[in-house]
Amino acid sequence: MDALYQHPRIEFISTRHEGGASFMAEGYAKASGKVGVCMATRGPGATNLSIGLHTAQQDSTPLVALIGQVDRPHKNREAFQEIDLAAYFSHLCKWTVEIDRTERIPELLHRAFHIARTGRPGPVLVSLPEDMLTEIAEVKELHSYHICPPEPNDFAIKQAVDEMMKAKRPIIIAGGGVIQSKATTYLIKMAESLQVPVATAFRRLDAFPNSHPLYAGSLGLSNTPGLVDYVQKADLVVAIGTRFSQITSQDYTLIGENTRLIHVDISPDVIGKVYAPFLPVVSDSKVFLQKVLKEIEKSEAPERKNLIKGLHEKYMEFSTPKPEYSDDYVDMDGMMYDLVKQLPKDSILTCDAGNFFSWQSRYYRFEEENTFIGPTSGAMGYGLPAAIGAKLSKPEKTVVSFSGDGGFMMTLQEFETAVRYDIPILAIVVNNNMYGTIRMHQEKHHPDRQIATELTNPCFSELAKQFGGYGERVERNAEFLPALERALSSGKPALIEVMTNPEIISANHKKVRHERI
Repeated sequence: MDALYQHPRIEFISTRHEGGASFMAEGYAKASGKVGVCMATRGPGATNLSIGLHTAQQDSTPLVALIGQVDRPHKNREAFQEIDLAAYFSHLCKWTVEIDRTERIPELLHRAFHIARTGRPGPVLVSLPEDMLTEIAEVKELHSYHICPPEPNDFAIKQAVDEMMKAKRPIIIAGGGVIQSKATTYLIKMAESLQVPVATAFRRLDAFPNSHPLYAGSLGLSNTPGLVDYVQKADLVVAIGTRFSQITSQDYTLIGENTRLIHVDISPDVIGKVYAPFLPVVSDSKVFLQKVLKEIEKSEAPERKNLIKGLHEKYMEFSTPKPEYSDDYVDMDGMMYDLVKQLPKDSILTCDAGNFFSWQSRYYRFEEENTFIGPTSGAMGYGLPAAIGAKLSKPEKTVVSFSGDGGFMMTLQEFETAVRYDIPILAIVVNNNMYGTIRMHQEKHHPDRQIATELTNPCFSELAKQFGGYGERVERNAEFLPALERALSSGKPALIEVMTNPEIISANHKKVRHERI
C-alpha cells in the first residue's frame, strides 16, 4: 500500500470487506476483458477474499490476488494469522505461488498474469511474505506476452460444417467463451447462414441477442417451456465455450443418448468432463467461428423453419412481462415491464443469487454482448460490488445491480465504497424479508415446516442516504418509474428498495403456500 502512494496512475480502491474487493475485481475483469487485481492481508483477510476467487474460477474470469504472508523465518510455527496459502487455495485457483525470493518477483508476477488470462482464464493467487517485501531488489522491466489462441484443423472445421448442414434438429449452446473472445458477431453470422437456433448457457444471457429470431432462450433455473425437451431430443448439439455446468446441463441430464455433440472449448480439460463428444474441438471460440464462416454457404434449411420459429415464439411469449400492477406491494412482473422500457439497451446489469433473479433472467432481454455480469457459482452478495467493478471499467455506461434483501445484506457495506469514490451505480434491492430460495424449497419439500428463513431488515433506502448516496423505498408499482428516473439522474450511488409480496416467491410460481413447485 505504501508503494502505491508513489504510483497515482494506479487507481487504488479500498473496500470495506475482502469479499467485496474480490467481487469488485471479478466484475471489473468481466466488464473490461482485462485481468482484475485485488489484495488482502494474510489469514482472515485471505480467507474472506476466497469467495470471489471461487467465483472467478467457476466463471473463468482472469484475476490476480496478491496476499500477505507471515515472515519466512516464522513459517510452520502457527505464527500470527498463518495459513498455508498455496495449499488452501490450490483447488480454488488456477495457480497459486509463494514468492520467497525478491529477485523472482518480476518473473513470477509476469507468469501469474499470463496464466490468469490465457487458455481457460481463471484466478491466480500470489503469496507475499512480509519480510520478503521489505528487501531491496533490482527493477527489471519485462514485456507482457501473449500466446496465439488454439485453433482447429481444417478436417475438424469441415466435419463440424457437414454435421450442422445435415442435422434435422440441431441447436447451438453459447457459453462464456463466446463472450470472453468477443465472438457474438461471428456466432450470429454462423447461426444465420446455417439456420441453427441458439440457446445460451446459465448466466451467459448476453452471448447472443435475445430478440434475434434464432434465439431459443437460456438454459438455467428458469427455462423457456419446451427448450430443455428440444435439446434433449436434438440430433446435434454444438456447444461453444461452455463447460456444461450443473445448472446449464439440468443436473447433467441435458444431452440425450442419441445426440451427437460437437464441443468447442479453449481448454482440453473441459472437453469430455461431463459429456463425451463425437467431435472435440480445442479452439478459441472466435477462431472456430471465423474458420467455419469461411467454409459455409448460406443455407435456407426449410425443414427447420417451423422448429426455429416455434422455439423463438415460445421464448418471446415467455419473456414478455405483463403490465401487472398492485397498490398493495410491487408486482415484479409490472416492475420489469417498466424497467425494460426505461433502461438504455447498452446498460450493464449485474445480479446476486436468489429467487428474485428469476424475474431478471426471464424478462430482461440482453441485446448486446458484455451487458450482463452474474456469478455462475451462485455467490450471494455479488451484485453490488460487481456493479462497482463494472462501473469502474465502463464509467460511461448505466450500471444496475439486482439483489434480494438476503444477499444485499452480505455486502451492503460496499455502498459506502461507491459513495466514497463517487461511483454512481444503481442498486435495486428486492425486499420480501426472507431467504426466498430456501423458503421455496422448504415449501416444496417440507410444507408447514418453515424454519430460519424469515428476516428482519433495516430500511435500505434510508441506509443509502446515511451513507451519503441516494435512496428511495417503493411500496407500489406506480412509484417505481418516477423513483427510477430520480435515482438515475441523481448523479450519486443510488438505491431503490422494492417492497414485494412474500407470497410471490418467483417469476414462475406465484404462490408459495403448500404448492408442489
